[in-house]
Formats: sequence, structure tokens, C-alpha cells
Amino acid sequence: MKQITIGIDGMMCSMCESHINDAIRQNFTVKKVSADRKKKQAVIVTEQDITEDQLHHVIDPTGYTMTSYTVEPYKKKGLFGF
Repeated sequence: MKQITIGIDGMMCSMCESHINDAIRQNFTVKKVSADRKKKQAVIVTEQDITEDQLHHVIDPTGYTMTSYTVEPYKKKGLFGF
């Protein structure tokens, strides 16, 4: 599994976060997606390879600006995620 973190500029409220989450869920098979307007980012957990260009193609039409893209192996957090 991979964790993709994308920087997003322009989110102002919880509805903005919802628009980003919905756009990603509708276009990709993801385990989890969580947009955060305060951190100006969205974190995607997926088994699928999602490229920066693919995300730009989905995010740009929503009116928000994608500012960064990083991929790293997903590290489960929690009681049993050592």
C-alpha cells in the first residue's frame, strides 16, 4: 500500500475538503482519503498507482490548485501498527 500526500491550495471550509475527497473517490480506487484545509493537503491511502498527472487531471477542474505530490509506503498507525 502507498500513502500519497498532495498539497492543495484554495480550500477554505469543510465543503472544500468534501469536494476534494469526493473527486478523488469518484476517479480512483482508494482505501482512504482525507483532505485537510488547515494543513492544505490531502492524504490518500491506496494500492493503486496514481500519478501526479492523473491527480492534476482530477483536482484542477475542481477549482483548487495542486501544489505538491509525494508518495511513500503506507505505515499503519494505531495500537497494532508498530
